[in-house]
Amino acid sequence: MEPSPLDLPADTVQRIVSQLRCHPTDEQVALRLDEEDKLRHFREYFYIPKVQDLPPIDLSLVNKDENAIYFSGNSLGLQPKMVKTYLEEELDKWAKMGAYGHEVGKRPWITGDESITGLMTDIVGANEKEIALMNGLTVNLHLLLLSFFKPTPKRYKILLEAKAFPSDHYAVESQLQLHGLNVEKSMRIIKPREGEETLRMEDILEVIEKEGDSIAVILFSGVHFYTGQLFNIPAITKAGQAKGCFVGFDLAHAVGNVELHLHDWGVDFACWCSYKYLNSGAGGLAGAFVHEKHVHTIKPALVGWFGHELNTRFKMDNKLQLIPGANGFRISNPPILLVCSLHASLEIFNQATMKALRRKSILLTGYLEYMIKHYYNKDKAESKKPIVNIITPPHIEERGCQLTLTFSAPMKYVFQELEKRGVVCDKREPNGIRVAPVPLYNSFHDVYKFVSLLISVLDAAETKNS
Repeated sequence: MEPSPLDLPADTVQRIVSQLRCHPTDEQVALRLDEEDKLRHFREYFYIPKVQDLPPIDLSLVNKDENAIYFSGNSLGLQPKMVKTYLEEELDKWAKMGAYGHEVGKRPWITGDESITGLMTDIVGANEKEIALMNGLTVNLHLLLLSFFKPTPKRYKILLEAKAFPSDHYAVESQLQLHGLNVEKSMRIIKPREGEETLRMEDILEVIEKEGDSIAVILFSGVHFYTGQLFNIPAITKAGQAKGCFVGFDLAHAVGNVELHLHDWGVDFACWCSYKYLNSGAGGLAGAFVHEKHVHTIKPALVGWFGHELNTRFKMDNKLQLIPGANGFRISNPPILLVCSLHASLEIFNQATMKALRRKSILLTGYLEYMIKHYYNKDKAESKKPIVNIITPPHIEERGCQLTLTFSAPMKYVFQELEKRGVVCDKREPNGIRVAPVPLYNSFHDVYKFVSLLISVLDAAETKNS
């Protein structure tokens, strides 16, 4: 449930402005927002990069001892400080006892993944038995599609959004080819309307209603990687299932970012990575969800030893006793070193809770939007002023942390100049810079400093081009 209208970011800013009797863009506003932030202490649980350690930095433009403004958690989350401790625990156990480590300690290697699955339940809104921690995202997507995509002569399409993340696009293409289907006819892509960047919900529902009888699987991202649009997962799920489709989601940019209730929404399947908002490190352990309603009807197409029930796994009689639900999709033993880094992060989420993080995120990203629009409002009369467009939807229920910005100034110039000044964000073709203030470790003062640096960069670009 989203905050009430009284909690809208602009209202909070105005309240503080009236209390402090200052201008909305005053630094005091950011500092007061940080004072009021009940989650601010979680920043201390992470390593924040110093500007002097960033490769693109121009030391003449920064104080080298300051922290970077890290707005790239949508690409790679920061390192929790406990990661090193947990890794050393397992390395030490390996060094001291070798194979006995499979069965002892707080993360026995045989059940290492299962030892932390309970920490994922609140984050994705699912029961433990509906969640498997395994592989990488696209491997999990393939495994799920092999079970859920069973085309027939009448129902043979996979529906997905335009400009889906390349890996999703390739996975769908290859699944269609695997079944000998014509990709052009079987891959149904919904595009935004002419001149628009994001999809309208009514257009998605219209395609499902009109073409649903020929669609076998609907596969959407939870949050679009480029635009930052948060799709209405329960509405898409309900509409698709009403037409007899299976409905699944790639939650790479949604997990740890927005509140999810996969079980209650009735989503058929989902998968996610853990190195973005879940802070597990590059190539971290991914996850999969299979709704419990499919426990007796949907089986993994490919099976392995770790999908076999643990109590008979070591009988070695080659008579498969498949674990019901998501864990039956596991093929190999869990990579314990990857479990460690994810464990360190999930413990922090467990303390903070997704509800509280989402509430802060709405205000944090809303404050960023407020500041950008104040300085670069399209309605301002100064036509020569640089233009900053926010292509991410303005409604809080249609976005997470990320705002995607486009500029009248050359995008590469803006990006490079921000990098030189200690801002870590990323650029994505064709012309967007993605900035994602993350509630676990970003502050309102980070936002204030980012906007100040953005102003100086765009002023410099204006001078350069005049």
